[in-house]
Amino acid sequence: MPLPRLLAAATLALATLSPTLTACSTGPGSGPDTGPDTAAPAAATTGSEAPAWPTHVLAISVDGLGSAALEQLGPDGAPTLHRLLTEGAGTLNARTEVEQTVTLPNHASMMTGRRIDATRGGHGVTWDHDRPRSTVQKGAGHPVASIFSTVHAAGGSTALYSTKSKFALYDRSWPRGIDLFRVRENQRRLVAMARADLADGAPEFTFLHVSLPDRFGHQYGGLSAEYLAAVERTDAQLGSLVRALAGTDVAVILTADHGFAAGVKDHSGRRNIQNYRIPFLVWGDGVATGDLYAMNDGFADPGTTRTTYAGKQPVRNGDVANLAASLLGLDAVPGSGIHADQSLTVSD
Repeated sequence: MPLPRLLAAATLALATLSPTLTACSTGPGSGPDTGPDTAAPAAATTGSEAPAWPTHVLAISVDGLGSAALEQLGPDGAPTLHRLLTEGAGTLNARTEVEQTVTLPNHASMMTGRRIDATRGGHGVTWDHDRPRSTVQKGAGHPVASIFSTVHAAGGSTALYSTKSKFALYDRSWPRGIDLFRVRENQRRLVAMARADLADGAPEFTFLHVSLPDRFGHQYGGLSAEYLAAVERTDAQLGSLVRALAGTDVAVILTADHGFAAGVKDHSGRRNIQNYRIPFLVWGDGVATGDLYAMNDGFADPGTTRTTYAGKQPVRNGDVANLAASLLGLDAVPGSGIHADQSLTVSD
């Protein structure tokens, strides 16, 4: 049986408990997530029954987590992430978006299933700092749907947890699609908060963003002892969450927005493989075990190349949106372009 869904009323009640919690309006009215692009097909229903959700999805983005860190730490240093890799469907040779290897643009791709370049059908988020009045829609120049608005339009509930206040960009962009928005700079507390909320009743879709590796990568450089220690701490914190989800109907998708080159404190060099080579791990309810490229003939392992959007594609972090929709029994996010055919499969 699916876990109970968070209700809008409960969301508003929770919002009163913390000044860093923002609950978005779910009632009628105008907003950046309105318009024809945001309509989504509902999950299958019978009469007046609620949608029959096949599972729940938790998407986790580990900001700054390059695949080289997981390889260097191994199962002993990062047991949780390696558990997801060995028990689920995954690869350490996924890719970021082509145009940039920075935070806000790549997370917008994860949420919308679009590339970055607005002139080529992308979402248009090219900046990586807080712009208080910005929205994804303003970046694109037209309405843009997301996995949040897609799930919400189908009758489901959603939540977004982040360690960075600039993620308010997404809350402003889909105010009726994101039912629960929480920001905590303290990653340990944020993960504990998400774990408690999920135990109380998982939304159909939850997005959790953690960023200790990014913080220490900027301060000490990629693959430094301090950076690797931050990955270890993140692995341990996520371990408590993964253990709590074992045996439930929650499927986990974990990836990253970028990595860090060894000894370098900046990750914007989009031609450096350590910046664009990232993990993509799927684990939990209904997920088979195996290498994602071996399981998906329509995808091409890129080897050491960065790859463009032409030809057979690698697994990308932008696959999060449409894979999540597929796991939830929904059609692709309207207007998306990254595997909008939902061809990425994680089941036998």
